[in-house]
Amino acid sequence: MHEENDITTSPSGSQAHSARVYDYILGGKDHYEVDRAAGEASLRAWPGLRTSMLANRAAMRRMAHWLAAEAGVRQFLDIGTGIPTEPNLHQVVQGVDPQSRIVYVDNDPIVLAHADALMCSTPEGRTAYVEADMNAPDTLLAAPELRQTLDLDEPVALTVIAMLQFVQDAQGLVETLMEPLASGSHLAITLATADLADGSEALAAEYTRRGIPMYLRNRAEVERLFDRLELVAPGVVPMTSWRPADGEELPSTTTNMYAGVARKP
Repeated sequence: MHEENDITTSPSGSQAHSARVYDYILGGKDHYEVDRAAGEASLRAWPGLRTSMLANRAAMRRMAHWLAAEAGVRQFLDIGTGIPTEPNLHQVVQGVDPQSRIVYVDNDPIVLAHADALMCSTPEGRTAYVEADMNAPDTLLAAPELRQTLDLDEPVALTVIAMLQFVQDAQGLVETLMEPLASGSHLAITLATADLADGSEALAAEYTRRGIPMYLRNRAEVERLFDRLELVAPGVVPMTSWRPADGEELPSTTTNMYAGVARKP
């Protein structure tokens, strides 16, 4: 899954793309030379990046499971899906309830090429893929695939995992995406910060230098993304501290991201 950005890149791979850099660092095969170079430079800037990315995947799975099992959400809208890495969100939530419905959104050609892997829904549920730019949320929300899969009059979990650090106006994007969702919907976020790990600012500078602008936010700025929503315990915390399983929690300084989940009243 995640780290998507707001840059449309060509299939030729002339521009590094955060989803493909993510794939490279995690040992995947779906990237170009420009992404490998960006990945190696990013690891030099902050060697803890791979550990943080793995922790982000684990946090996503915990959040998704909580949303399905504890909050009872059966519809999911995942923004900035990235290249599939099992277990994907639909596998987690359909493991709780096979009738769950999921819409994945991304704009990278390689992610589109892997969309079939995201369509492997249970017979009882449904998954769909929308190719769209997250910086055009009104267009995204009007996509036929989304409207045919999700009922926006019923609660939806909006998951925005390891993506908002690539959005300058994260507040505006979140508010626009949450506005049409029904009462009882939820917002789940992981987001990069310089508060936790030494090297985060050097990492952000390296991403930005390679054409992937990264905006780090402090805890107060992340908490503001949940304005007018009801934060779920434990609130906005280092992602390793968001409801970890016994023995799973890592020191917060090993990662560079906050996590939080909130409910729309």
